[in-house]
Amino acid sequence: ALVRAIGRWSLVALVLNSIIGSGVFGLPSLVAGLVGGAAPLAYLAAAAGMGVIMACFAEVASRFREAGGPYLYARVAFGRFAGIEIAWLTWLARLTAAAGNANLFVIYLSEFWPRASNLAPRLAVLTLLVGFLAAVNYRGVRAGAHLSDFFTVAKLLPLAAFVVTGLFFVDWRNLVVRSPAESGAWLQAVLLLVFAFGGFEGALIPMSEAKDPRRDAPFALFVALGATTLVYTLAQVVVTGVLAAPAQSDRPLAVAARQFLGPPGAVVIAAGALVSVYGLLSSMALYTPRLTFALAERGDFPPIFAAIHSRYRTPHFSILIYSLLVWALAASGSFRWNVTLSAAARLFTYAATCAALLRLRRQKPAEAALRLPAGDLLALLGIAFSFTLVSRMGRWDLAIIAVTIVVALVNWLWARSRPEVGVGGTTESR
Repeated sequence: ALVRAIGRWSLVALVLNSIIGSGVFGLPSLVAGLVGGAAPLAYLAAAAGMGVIMACFAEVASRFREAGGPYLYARVAFGRFAGIEIAWLTWLARLTAAAGNANLFVIYLSEFWPRASNLAPRLAVLTLLVGFLAAVNYRGVRAGAHLSDFFTVAKLLPLAAFVVTGLFFVDWRNLVVRSPAESGAWLQAVLLLVFAFGGFEGALIPMSEAKDPRRDAPFALFVALGATTLVYTLAQVVVTGVLAAPAQSDRPLAVAARQFLGPPGAVVIAAGALVSVYGLLSSMALYTPRLTFALAERGDFPPIFAAIHSRYRTPHFSILIYSLLVWALAASGSFRWNVTLSAAARLFTYAATCAALLRLRRQKPAEAALRLPAGDLLALLGIAFSFTLVSRMGRWDLAIIAVTIVVALVNWLWARSRPEVGVGGTTESR
């Protein structure tokens, strides 16, 4: 059996690392360009929408102790076919997010080492980046969880210093809304920020290695949402209040830090961006391999993906395959391509989990450690929120999603001929 070594605050760190990545270092300029001085309010609007999604995840997660996340929720609520479909979409979202952030790491590194963007050095950096995290998580979940804790603290410290110091230099006149943005601009800003708040669902995958997941998962989600909203909103206040034209910079935090801390401040923030992206990758390397482990454990994937190392007690084969795929996607694709595809796939997992809440409340009403007030209404709002975003996808995103759904269908046809493996807790064979 896997070791239950992830405590409450380690789970909080895991969720924070899953959310706070590259977005906080790049999105402030884009949001300011869309809604101007009202940009901080866009974060509150996005947090409200994502709070509905997270609330649904919190109740559903409180019903389970097994690994799997959205895949497990869909499987128990709607059956094997739905579970496998959501599993593939979740895996696609996680792999492409990790690959995109690996690319972003190289982009930021080129600020310190310009040759990093060349082909050979880029591939070497990607290999070291992905390989080190694979080795850490291969050797044990405690090491992976502790690394996640470290990167959470390491990335929040420079952000906290930026916010606390920067607030003294804010020109509050820059935050005055002189000409209100149109509704389309607001919607676009919130959509961008939904991506920034996303990723939390991946941290719910390794529940079979958490000490008390039914109580700790809801706690971790709500604490992480509050902390993330505070960090994002205050960072936007500083950027908008310090820079006369925040929309003109692709590295807004570094440019703002240079205004009130000089060149050393810009260097610290740039280094913080590297730590932040790498911290996000450390979280992904911990929890994403547990998805394919959960699939194989239930007979939905080849059994070798459920193999546990005899010494380290980790799903070593799943970790190896995850690392190879992330490296391949990062080496062959760009940051924008990977991140766009990740965001598209994620919306379907959000809608599926909200729908699972409605189904599980009727199937197993007594099993939730957390029961939301007006939970049915929140689930319906979450579904509507997700499909509103789906309607704004590009054709290529939808095409790749469609191909993934077809591949998952082939996987399901293969799995039908194999016996299902029951798991304890709330899981049932279907």
